[in-house]
Amino acid sequence: MRITELMTTPAITVLGETTVSEALHLLDHNQITTLPVVDRQGRLVGVVSEADLIPDMLLVEDRAPSYPLRLSAVFRPRRVAELMTHLVMSVRSDEDIDGAIDLLRETMVKSLPVVEREQVVGVISRSDVIHYLAGRDARIRNDILDLLRERELDWQVEVDDGIVRILGTAGELDRQRAEAIADTVAGVIAVHVP
Repeated sequence: MRITELMTTPAITVLGETTVSEALHLLDHNQITTLPVVDRQGRLVGVVSEADLIPDMLLVEDRAPSYPLRLSAVFRPRRVAELMTHLVMSVRSDEDIDGAIDLLRETMVKSLPVVEREQVVGVISRSDVIHYLAGRDARIRNDILDLLRERELDWQVEVDDGIVRILGTAGELDRQRAEAIADTVAGVIAVHVP
């Protein structure tokens, strides 16, 4: 499966000049944990995550005086560019999902920007991967059933954590055919044809 089939799109992005407050509102409103930061041409220049923003906002809360202050004209709210991570891991939309899953598993990042021709086109997150994995057994079962029906084999299929069990009454040759067919389906770990 390709990343383009699983990613969340369109990506919700911000510019470096976006205020911290605006970024917090986007994270909250869209129930996401990371925002790709892009330049005016839509090219990826960084990411800002909830982990980047929380400490900054807590410091503001802790320092807030109990009386109003008059600020000079040079004061401006903090910007995403001041807090974002510049060294960004990203994936391409045409890559296989397994690479993104490995990257998410091996790093501390919760989501990865997806790029296509230097433009951010989506985001793949841990929650996207969880959704994909949660439906994996059903997809495997349906794919195997479709292939068996194409060959006019009427078998029952059970799948549990990628392990396939094919049940039916037929000769040894049909059993071997059913096992070989099931082995061709992506995500299958093992096949049992009792």
